[in-house]
Amino acid sequence: MGPLDVLWHLMNFFGPAVGVGVFAALLAKLLWWRDLKNVGWVRLSLWGAASSAVVLVVGLFIYGQDGKTGTYAAMVLACAIALWWAAFGPGRR
Repeated sequence: MGPLDVLWHLMNFFGPAVGVGVFAALLAKLLWWRDLKNVGWVRLSLWGAASSAVVLVVGLFIYGQDGKTGTYAAMVLACAIALWWAAFGPGRR
């Protein structure tokens, strides 16, 4: 496998994490626009995507393969918790 193939595999592996993180952050900014006025959507997207990526890697090690429904369900849950923490938790700026 060449370097370009490795890059494509990594992009396809982490693509769902980035997509869920960005989409969830944009929805949060639309739904709670008054409360999240001072919280940037990039910060929310990074929190959501990072937590989702960690869950994808852990799911890969637990199940031994990618694409399990349990991993994706845990990814959505982790993204929601991370967004809550970044938006409304004690570390809010």
